[in-house]
Amino acid sequence: MFHDRARIRVQAGRGGDGALSFRREKHVPKGGPDGGDGGPGGDVALVADADLRDLSRFRTSRLFKGGRGGSGGGSGKHGATGESVELAVPAGTQVFEGERLVADLASPGAQVVVARGGSGGRGNRRFASSVRQTPRFAEVGLPGENAELELRLKLLADAALVGLPNAGKSSLLARISNARPKVASYPFTTLEPILGTVDAPDGRQLTVADVPGLIEGASEGVGLGHEFLAHLERAGLLVHVIDVGEGEPAERWATIDRELAAYGAGLDALPQVVVLNKIDLLPEPPELGVEDERIVAVYPVSAVTGAGMEEFRRGLFEHVPEREALPEARPEGLADFLVYRPRPRGKRFRIFRTDTGFRVMGRPPGDEELAEALREAGARKGDEVAIGDELVEFS
Repeated sequence: MFHDRARIRVQAGRGGDGALSFRREKHVPKGGPDGGDGGPGGDVALVADADLRDLSRFRTSRLFKGGRGGSGGGSGKHGATGESVELAVPAGTQVFEGERLVADLASPGAQVVVARGGSGGRGNRRFASSVRQTPRFAEVGLPGENAELELRLKLLADAALVGLPNAGKSSLLARISNARPKVASYPFTTLEPILGTVDAPDGRQLTVADVPGLIEGASEGVGLGHEFLAHLERAGLLVHVIDVGEGEPAERWATIDRELAAYGAGLDALPQVVVLNKIDLLPEPPELGVEDERIVAVYPVSAVTGAGMEEFRRGLFEHVPEREALPEARPEGLADFLVYRPRPRGKRFRIFRTDTGFRVMGRPPGDEELAEALREAGARKGDEVAIGDELVEFS
């Protein structure tokens, strides 16, 4: 089954704790602080992969966590960076947090970090000064970002077949491409989008999408119309397939065109090729009877007998517009065209590990949030916690 939507939860890794350590060597009885910093937590990133076709891998796996950063050590040893997680998604995937667009991975190789790992805590040697030569505390690492995300795939196709149910779109795609969709003589045989590749004698290729049949009211969501229409947004050319054995072609063309205009997203401005299918059912090929500047060609064909198919195939290569070049990814792997979720503001407080327990510096939050932060920092029942001038027991 084709999956074009998925919900996932991402949790970046927590930063490692800074070390509370003092140099202890023979003949150096009073060595100074030498606690190293903790390593940063691992990120969670999404990367567009040209070899993937849908989001089915997220049907069973929905929680993804970055690794925790390593703790600092004595002798100034820095903790290791937590392991990052890269999730491969199909090119054309959009990432939403609620209704806000986080990123649009519109080309292979595009990537975005959706949860950044927490900073590592500073070791006690970072707090040494001329007036504080033996700091007996070190920072704990900060938690990583987390988010609930929705992934929405919009197919990347050069051309998309659109039309009423049972117009013969699947038969048409099977005739011109390497796709083998289910074909039957009843409406809604196609229940999910299908991609096919059309080859030209000179080696060129086009990707054509077969979108399930649309019905009146599709622009308002009738018959899962919103989900199907979304796959047309990235197409360069619409191939409007009409069953000439079912009523006036002009009326059937107008029905779908109204839905495209009502949906928006520029669908009603795309160039169209109109295919008058099933001409084998009529003694004479009919006329479309529509004058519209968006219609660049009309092809009478029969997907059953193959009549007119070669002309139609050549016409696709002639009328599919050249795609605009997408910006290349910068060296660090982030493309200019992506939209990024703003990073949350830092915490108003920090937690330090001391030789007797923990110390909270800055403006502490409510009791529940502080207790959770202390638990994540490793506090256990009975540990001593200093908050300002107050000394409390963690419970």
